[in-house]
Amino acid sequence: MKPLKKAKTLYVCQECGSTSGKWIGKCPDCGSWNSFVEETVRASPSRRGGISPHLGFVVPKSLGELNEEEASYSKSGIGELDRVLGGGVVDGSLVLIGGDPGIGKSTLVLQLCGKFSDGGQKVLYVTGEESARQVKLRATRLGVESDSLFIYPETNLELIIGQIAEQKPQFVVIDSIQTVFTETVSSAPGSVSQLRESTALLMQTCKTLHVPVFLVGHVTKDGAIAGPRVLEHMVDTVLYFEGDRDHYFRILRSVKNRFGSTDEIGVFEMLEGGLKEVKNPSELFISTETAASSGSIITCTLSGTRPILVELQALVTPTNFGNPRRTAVGFDYNRVILLSAILQKRAGLLLDAEDIYVSAAGGVRVNDPGSDLALAAAIAGSFRNITTGKDTVFIGEIGLGGEIRPVSSLELRLKEAERMGLKKAVIPKAGTKDIKTGKGIEVTKIADVESLSDIIG
Repeated sequence: MKPLKKAKTLYVCQECGSTSGKWIGKCPDCGSWNSFVEETVRASPSRRGGISPHLGFVVPKSLGELNEEEASYSKSGIGELDRVLGGGVVDGSLVLIGGDPGIGKSTLVLQLCGKFSDGGQKVLYVTGEESARQVKLRATRLGVESDSLFIYPETNLELIIGQIAEQKPQFVVIDSIQTVFTETVSSAPGSVSQLRESTALLMQTCKTLHVPVFLVGHVTKDGAIAGPRVLEHMVDTVLYFEGDRDHYFRILRSVKNRFGSTDEIGVFEMLEGGLKEVKNPSELFISTETAASSGSIITCTLSGTRPILVELQALVTPTNFGNPRRTAVGFDYNRVILLSAILQKRAGLLLDAEDIYVSAAGGVRVNDPGSDLALAAAIAGSFRNITTGKDTVFIGEIGLGGEIRPVSSLELRLKEAERMGLKKAVIPKAGTKDIKTGKGIEVTKIADVESLSDIIG
């Protein structure tokens, strides 16, 4: 046996994973301050070249053999989650899910475990932050009762991998990855070295045993998953569970997915008995019962393949300061400034002495350029104090010249508006000659922002 190498001390940035031989105040790679922590690095001969002793060695297979072992999707029983994952949970996939504390990450994965165990599959739930009794209490509240669901309170990764290899479950949850540590790294749990090494070993485990593994991750004050960005490159899928704890709905969004699109979102409603799927998000983000007010416009955004009606609200008031304010909630701040400049230049609205506040009702985040026309109509309506009925939807992208440009999947958006009972639609004139609409919605086509004055009065 070769003698162990002498332990070496390094300072590692807890934000990006950069290393330095001495402590420095500001990371030269990511620019974060006071993020370097001292860690001891020691080589260990027990790794066998990085292979866990519980897994053994993988035998190479020819391409012809692999054709008969294509990755299959397992329906989770939660339709909104399957939509975001690209059709279901892929065998042997490593999924990282993050979100603010108390947003419902553990609730979601525990309900997912309940769905799999109810289907007769063996599930292993590894908890590093709670005791088995605490998990039992939450499971009782959520109505999860199954003899196929095993709770394992452990943080030692070698013991966890040993249980996975011995129990051979069909689904594994690690809650959370920041509490897990491996004996091959001497630094504290949650450090960059521990996170990187633990994730690498878990990735090796799920690929070798063909078992899907869900990792629950903490987030930083900036909203990103705690730890170096390398974790997001190592896993197959990265999900963010978003939403304000003061609101009753949650949005599951994918920022990386090797098995599907990253444009899809899943919408859930937080109830006393757990998370409930929202089958029709359009009803959640628009209010048709309240009276219409100036600056309130409905648009139809496209999230992946799903059209969603969203109510955009704008408030334009005279400024009391030298520089007018621009505030955006749920909408891109720079886009608000751009559209305000276009309206002043091309439509003649004197907005340089007005404060403009923009919000997407319900707390949803709108990134679709097809909502430009609706936002411009909301700003113009609030500026002139003109009310537009809540039975009208505005869809279109606005160029710098004030022209209204066509958007993708316009027919699909119009069908969603018609299904929700809207009677009128304002769409681009360019590129919509062959658009087919139903008989229940009246379509008005405009070419530029100057025509908005005729539409909103």
